[in-house]
Amino acid sequence: MKAKLIAVGERPPGWVAEGYADYTKRLSRELPLELVEVAPGMRGKGRDAARAMHDEGERVLAALPKNAWVVALDGRGKPYTSEQLAERLAAWRQQGRDLAFLIGGPEGHAPDVWARADERWAFGPMTLPHMLVRLLVAEQLYRACSILGNHPYHRA
Repeated sequence: MKAKLIAVGERPPGWVAEGYADYTKRLSRELPLELVEVAPGMRGKGRDAARAMHDEGERVLAALPKNAWVVALDGRGKPYTSEQLAERLAAWRQQGRDLAFLIGGPEGHAPDVWARADERWAFGPMTLPHMLVRLLVAEQLYRACSILGNHPYHRA
């Protein structure tokens, strides 16, 4: 099983890129995680934010692996403890499908993306910087793999 993190936005700050790279290296055997950056829609004076979100949604959907289980990140999604996420990861592995985790743009996900998502995952009800969410996804997936493998990284 492989996973893709499909994120709207480009060029994360160095500390995000460095942290993300560290966790993807750690995950390389258990759950290879590839970052796919999607160009954000055009925003600004005289521009339609709904159109920008729609354009982003089209690019996100085009980047999805065929037959992947799609998990959209959203503050209104289901929050998991680390142990619960490990249980979800075990269930996803049983499906035998690749995974795709989606991070939307400033206005969130387009309606077509919501329609395609198989489930929603939240880090809580607060809004987080989307670049930071990339790092959190990688770390939490690594933690879940560590829990499943009885690795000492997770000490609850």
